[in-house]
Amino acid sequence: VQLQASGGGLVQAGGSLRLSCAASGRTLSSYVMGWFRQAPGKEREFVAAVRWSVGITLYTDSVEGRFTISRDKTKNMVYLQMNSLKPEDTAVYYCAAAPRAITSTMGVPSSYDYWGQGTQVTVSS
Repeated sequence: VQLQASGGGLVQAGGSLRLSCAASGRTLSSYVMGWFRQAPGKEREFVAAVRWSVGITLYTDSVEGRFTISRDKTKNMVYLQMNSLKPEDTAVYYCAAAPRAITSTMGVPSSYDYWGQGTQVTVSS
């Protein structure tokens, strides 16, 4: 699976951005698609995930209610709508694909075999 993330940028606190991830190379019906982020000096952390087939979603607590993950099956795209952005959301955001993740492992980075190149999100205060 090849993943191409886009949509990052500079935004003021309280603003919004939508990240996009284009997936190609495999049928995604059995996959979980996720977004992770990594801030300078910190470990990569889980943000959100969606099970491609049925649309079940999972979010980390810090973005619950502000971010929305979705997928477009017709376009093989995954999106992360980010609202009410905060300076602590500043990071490089990565999309990832997990061919065999179960619900309990959707937030675990090691469940994901394929990673995109990352897109920078900077939120100014």
